[in-house]
Amino acid sequence: MTFPVFELERWQSDWEHTVEYNLADSSVRGASLADFVSEAQWAALRDLTLGYPQVNGTDALRHLIAGLYRNAAPANVLVTVGGAEANQIACQTLIEPGDRVFVTEPGYRQVHGLARLAGASVSALTLSAEHGWRADLDRLERELDERTRLIYVVNPNNPTGTILTREERSRLVQLAGKHGAWILADEVYAGSERDERPETPSFWDEYERVVVVNSLSKAYGLPGLRIGWLLAPASLVGPLWRRHEYAVIAAAAPSMKLAEVALAEPVRSKLLARQRRLSAEGWALLDQWLRAHPELATVEPSEATSIAFVRYRLPLDSVAVATAIREQASVLVAPGGYLGAEGHLRITLGVGPDRVGPALERIARVLGSLR
Repeated sequence: MTFPVFELERWQSDWEHTVEYNLADSSVRGASLADFVSEAQWAALRDLTLGYPQVNGTDALRHLIAGLYRNAAPANVLVTVGGAEANQIACQTLIEPGDRVFVTEPGYRQVHGLARLAGASVSALTLSAEHGWRADLDRLERELDERTRLIYVVNPNNPTGTILTREERSRLVQLAGKHGAWILADEVYAGSERDERPETPSFWDEYERVVVVNSLSKAYGLPGLRIGWLLAPASLVGPLWRRHEYAVIAAAAPSMKLAEVALAEPVRSKLLARQRRLSAEGWALLDQWLRAHPELATVEPSEATSIAFVRYRLPLDSVAVATAIREQASVLVAPGGYLGAEGHLRITLGVGPDRVGPALERIARVLGSLR
């Protein structure tokens, strides 16, 4: 069968190690082991036996994850290799040929591709740029039908940084329930809220047909551990687990032990604070950059994440603009077209002021030269 190219990931795979400044990622600069592992914990890790680990996730890790959610138990948790595997096996389990799937646009397009591979038709749950990237739930209500199997929502959103309000979440649940559809809630950016906003509430326990995806990659700044998880009704965990065994058998034992350290207090709070500090520093630099170059770009206010979805003022497609920035400035940014919104660039701001500041100035020079 023909396997479609995952355009955004291919763009990053091809170019992220060839540039001086990589601002195409979707999380803050990765933390080091020294940032969160104590000497005693490191000593214990040195003695870890590298045999096959518990396939569904260690008991300790699943207890910690369940404790992050209201009315969740370890039996609801399956530990995966990043949020990417979690999304993949959720789609393989829930979607059948002929189903209809709604996917948040603009957004990370993994589920878009997975649904197509499963033989489903894909429609957009549109975030309206004209209304501050709010979800167009009126349009969703008009388009939902009896074939709708799954609604995929990323909350907080990548790339726009918007967060669904309580009313929007409630209405989405009501619409899904009316048609018996599942909600696949990708919550990997929960904990990345800006300006002292509270942590984004989970869809878990708001609806009986919900599967939650999360990971250590975004809000915690630990993408290299490749640890994610699914939270699902206990009756669904078994089918998910079977697909997990086919794909990877288990997540890595050292990664799960480090995840236990990361999710236990006070380390969890320290990692979230580190991510928010890096994000705030980057956003401050972007605000200065936008004031200095109002003729080049604009950004809608963002409620979360360290990524800015920048609208540039040029009559060129986003791949052409991003290519010019890469070739002329040795800076990698993500084309908005690969996220479902042309005329935009996704720019990561959480990699440190020493990288973000110089990279933004290089971007300004290229955008100015293209006018």
